Amino acid sequence: QVPVVESGGGSVQAGGSLRPSCAVSRVTISSLYMGWFRQAPGMEREGVATFDKYGRTRYAGSVKGRFSISADYAKNTLYLQMNSLKPDDTAMYYCAADEFVTDHLSLTRDEYNYWGQGTQVTVSS
Repeated sequence: QVPVVESGGGSVQAGGSLRPSCAVSRVTISSLYMGWFRQAPGMEREGVATFDKYGRTRYAGSVKGRFSISADYAKNTLYLQMNSLKPDDTAMYYCAADEFVTDHLSLTRDEYNYWGQGTQVTVSS
């Protein structure tokens, strides 16, 4: 089991920024494949950005150029810098992790077995 804990969500107006974080314990993030997913009410959980243990990244088309995923290895924490936020970005944001994935940068939720409880992001117009 790999405990992951998200924090740093909140409420902002359109055009604003937030930077949720995902703290990992028991395992160093340099050995994990990780990602951020989001789920809006009544919608499927979708991949937003992923980060593999080689430092490579992948983004969903809807956030490319606005969001940036990064890791602080000293703090064993993953971040999601979200800029130019839109009301459509409103969702619960989840951090996911796994030691083994088929696609190293998969945006598919089924690839990841360890999930946090989520942090709410609300963007008003």
